[in-house]
Amino acid sequence: MLDEALKKSKNRTVGVKQTLRALEKESLICVYVARDAESHVVRPILEQCRNKGIQVQEVQNMLELGKACGIEVGAAVAALLSE
Repeated sequence: MLDEALKKSKNRTVGVKQTLRALEKESLICVYVARDAESHVVRPILEQCRNKGIQVQEVQNMLELGKACGIEVGAAVAALLSE
């Protein structure tokens, strides 16, 4: 189930590159990963989240995650940024 905070937040990242950058700065509250995303794409993000103790929530598919982020294409990863 997709969290309403992601839909309403302006402080978020969308996509693998932006999320990895935010992970390096340690400024994330929660990471959302689409179940149908390719494992080799999301593996580095999942590993960093596990190492840093950041909560990861699964989303049904990439299209649903993309829509929640306000884009018209699918997204493998998105994240909420701390303010």
